[in-house]
Amino acid sequence: MQVHSNKQKVTMALLYTLLVLCSLAMLVPFIWMLSSSLKLDKDVFTFPIEWIPSNPRWINYAEIWTTIPLGQFLKNTVKLTLIVTFLQLLTSSFAAYAFAKLQFKGRDFLFLGYIATIAMPWQVYMVPQFMMIRSFGLNNTHLAIICLQAFSAFGVFLMKQFYMSVPDELCEAARIDGMSEYRIWAQIMLPLSKPALSTLTIFTFVNTWNDFLGPLLYLTRMELKTIQIGLRMFISQYSSEYGLIMAASVVALIPVVIVFLTLQKFFVQGVATAGLKG
Repeated sequence: MQVHSNKQKVTMALLYTLLVLCSLAMLVPFIWMLSSSLKLDKDVFTFPIEWIPSNPRWINYAEIWTTIPLGQFLKNTVKLTLIVTFLQLLTSSFAAYAFAKLQFKGRDFLFLGYIATIAMPWQVYMVPQFMMIRSFGLNNTHLAIICLQAFSAFGVFLMKQFYMSVPDELCEAARIDGMSEYRIWAQIMLPLSKPALSTLTIFTFVNTWNDFLGPLLYLTRMELKTIQIGLRMFISQYSSEYGLIMAASVVALIPVVIVFLTLQKFFVQGVATAGLKG
């Protein structure tokens, strides 16, 4: 019995050691980015790597705001990300409630067809989508990005799986009490689905914040561009300002880290319960 206990302790110690090493390996690129943001361009790719710059160049964090209109880009990105995230939470949770708790003809077939769109790469319908947006007169507007990203098949799938873990008897009791489907969704389902909503918020926020191709296709005017397009502006035809790129990347990473740290306590719970059916 004692031998078995010792073997278990050794196994757990090795497992935790492996997890720590993997975590450190994943953090290395971020540490290198932070270190490079305080260097001159010629020092970014020197080998061996100088992890702690001997002469940190803090002015990089001041120059990124004057070299390009980073403040405007950041404002545009925040605007698009908040609006898209809110709309995806609204539409995904609303549609998921219908698919999970309402009975109507063709429900399962419609859900299967909608979810099947996840398997289709965006590049397949990128050109027809662009032509459609242009025909609507929405090209070169933020509304184009908002309309295209306000709905998410993945979000509907995630929320539906969570709603299915909520007992149907709870909804039936609410209907007997005279509550409408809208009130059941708003007053019962939404408060119970905080873990799933937090998980969807993280995924949507990160995807929208880091989106590059969408703004690249639909936004050409300088005052409409996002921070991801702005990072590309530090790269010219003959040179690249790597120190400024890394500094701007650090600034762009901060909101994502804040959102994740704020909602991470619900994240694991949301992922775990989304795959359960009560």
